[in-house]
Amino acid sequence: MPPATSAVSPTQRLVLGGSLALAVASAISVGAGAPGTERFIVSAVALALLAAVVGESSEQVGARFGPGPTGLLQSTLGNLPELLVAVFALRLGLTSVVQAALVGSLLGNVLLVLGSAFLSGGARHGPQSFPPEAPRMLVTLLTLSVGALLVPTLATHLSTPAAHHTAGLSDATAVVLLVVYVASIPFWLSGGPGVPSPFALASRPWPLPLSLSVLGVATLASGPVSEWFVDALRPAASALGLSQVFTGLVVVAIASNAVEHAVGIRFAWKAHPDFAISTILNSSLQVALLLTPVLVLISHAVGTAQLTLVFPPPLVAALAVAVVVVAVVVYDGEYSWLEGVALVALYVIIATAFWWG
Repeated sequence: MPPATSAVSPTQRLVLGGSLALAVASAISVGAGAPGTERFIVSAVALALLAAVVGESSEQVGARFGPGPTGLLQSTLGNLPELLVAVFALRLGLTSVVQAALVGSLLGNVLLVLGSAFLSGGARHGPQSFPPEAPRMLVTLLTLSVGALLVPTLATHLSTPAAHHTAGLSDATAVVLLVVYVASIPFWLSGGPGVPSPFALASRPWPLPLSLSVLGVATLASGPVSEWFVDALRPAASALGLSQVFTGLVVVAIASNAVEHAVGIRFAWKAHPDFAISTILNSSLQVALLLTPVLVLISHAVGTAQLTLVFPPPLVAALAVAVVVVAVVVYDGEYSWLEGVALVALYVIIATAFWWG
């Protein structure tokens, strides 16, 4: 009988080994009192690799239960590193960083990652067509979810009577979004449209004990690495001349959300545009329907200040523009590499606008 690890491909071995080595290196840098910038860079790369390991192992576990549970498990656990980073940031009172990271996660997925997927798939295979029904449904749900997230911001900046009750309005909005998420679970478990197929596994499936072991170890390691990452964030941002908003919007969002980035682009590279778009939009929907409301509600217990859904107006405008652009791009059921370039360019322009804060 071949050993259990024989099912692990060379690339997967490299990611597993790299995540372990960098997690250890991050611990050593913290114990040795290394400069904040060095600790920040090492922990950021370690966190990105751990996010990839969590996503891969959750996909391996879920694949045994069909495409619905696979997609749900992977998209849910794929956001675990981002959740941990946000919790530790809330403990330090970095609410502006958390807000920017949540918006940055959405912008990164729908502009940077989707654009990169279009660019890679379109450049390699030419213009691509895909069944538009599932992406249309996902982008519609995403638009409605983002619209709900923006209501507290609009109520506050338009000076409505609700402006004096932003905490209560944010809590109510969070609860409603969670109800929508719970209501959607049976749909995804039934293998509804937009759920990737287990065929995505690049190699033969891992044995279940190995999958569970890797998932458990990566999940446990994500906790301390996330804490070290957040502890080094403020001194590193100061040393590098980065604003808190830019740090959250770009650096934190990319480092803690790497798994969906790689998976979506990989699907497009292999000429599976429907799975690429569904994976990327599902990840964005998880951020809007699950991660954000959970953080709003638990901020009462873990934060020095409550996280509300009252975002700075420039972040709101950027998010609204991004969602509208993506809706227009996916509704026709086809894409080209040039559309990918345009999406990435829009992300770069938005990120640059927040470089100074």
